[in-house]
Amino acid sequence: MRQYTGVVTTGIYCRPGCSGQPLERNTRPYASAAAAEAAGFRPCLRCRPDREPVNGWIDAPELVCRALRAIADGALDGATEDELAARLGVSARHLRRMFETHVGATPAEVARSRRAHFARRMLDDTDLPFTKVSAAAGFNSVRQFNRVMKDVFRFTPHELRARRRAPGRVVADGGLDLRMPYCPPLAWTSLLAFLAPRAIPGVEAVDLAHGTYRRVVELAGAPGVVEAWDEPDQHALRLRVHLPAFDGLVHLLASIRRQFDLDADPTEIDAVLARDRTLRPLVRARRGVRVPGAVDPFEVAVRAVLGQQVSVAGATTLAGRLVERFGTPVPGLAPLGLTHQFPVPETLAGADLAAVGITKARARALDALATAVATGDLELDRARGLDETLAELQALPGFGPWTANYVAMRACDERDAFPASDLGLRRALGDDPVARAEAWRPWRAYGAMQVWLGPPVRSVTNGSSAAEQSPKIDTLTGAFPLVRGVIPA
Repeated sequence: MRQYTGVVTTGIYCRPGCSGQPLERNTRPYASAAAAEAAGFRPCLRCRPDREPVNGWIDAPELVCRALRAIADGALDGATEDELAARLGVSARHLRRMFETHVGATPAEVARSRRAHFARRMLDDTDLPFTKVSAAAGFNSVRQFNRVMKDVFRFTPHELRARRRAPGRVVADGGLDLRMPYCPPLAWTSLLAFLAPRAIPGVEAVDLAHGTYRRVVELAGAPGVVEAWDEPDQHALRLRVHLPAFDGLVHLLASIRRQFDLDADPTEIDAVLARDRTLRPLVRARRGVRVPGAVDPFEVAVRAVLGQQVSVAGATTLAGRLVERFGTPVPGLAPLGLTHQFPVPETLAGADLAAVGITKARARALDALATAVATGDLELDRARGLDETLAELQALPGFGPWTANYVAMRACDERDAFPASDLGLRRALGDDPVARAEAWRPWRAYGAMQVWLGPPVRSVTNGSSAAEQSPKIDTLTGAFPLVRGVIPA
């Protein structure tokens, strides 16, 4: 986690690299922005630490990391610290003690800081009325919104909006435009290259030529669309959100962060992976590779089952049939290549899934998955441990170690999950991938992604070589040349 600096003479806190140079005796170190705010400091108006991405993977016990990721997913929006602690299997007192030791703030203070920082970005980047900003950030009322913003920033929402910097604003020509910061670098082209052949017809669309991703989303029971593209000079993804209302937008954007793994720290991850002789040239040529996550974890789990023992293109065709037969139509989006919402678990549980052309074994696996998620027996979230997640998944029919690890990687953000039986990994790493990948911990999923993406493609344009380009995709199979036919679905 970054080290923030509180300045006792001014009452502000700064991120590393701020141009301000206070005397060292007047500074205090803090492990997190929330810790500095809990100590009474407000964000610096010069370096704007409140606009920094929050790294959910920190140098702290796994319990704290999982709690932070759960808070980012909204675990304390409408719930208490006691309920969060129960989800994690510890007492609330123990959880608070761990947070005070490793984060410097209580879980509730971290959640408050998250909502306030999100609201500040909304005030800066949009012209939404304050009532809508309050609802989008997850505040219970405008009064609470006003109080928290004054406590954290020492300015009212009106004063904050008046102070925003015009050059940093984003202007939409339709929909609501936002920026979502990340820790650079981001291998956006490679990320889209992985997602493109796996995009579920009607639900997702990837435009590799223009570097954009769009999908159908749901917020407060209403369908909408999110479009995303990279702004590398801003170290942020640009989002254009089309929704009938923005209540609880903070939760939707948290799921988009998971989709693109924006909370990862690529500098730390790449440094670990580059120690491996096989991964070193891949990491050097393609820095900032992320593990694609999920807006809807259930959707990714279903896609993984459909991809068992078939090509990527075949799995995509089956997913399209499933959506067309069981998904909810969303009219008016066909020009964007979008037509449906993905079916919910309750719809697929007990449905005639064999009708979409899958085997009876796959149909049983999907039915068991949908039933388990619908009844709450299986929770695909980030608050659980890897071993527990794998055990629960492999208890389902049709879920072997490969499928369970793949779902854990993408649907549950388990960055140390490792599908060791994967043929592509075995070809690249030898007969014992587990032993070879031991040195990659706790980032084995990122090492797997580097192998699956294949060798980076370098081309010369106007006399210069491109640094990070998308691997060549076979448009018929969706497989990369290195491991044709064994890239995971």
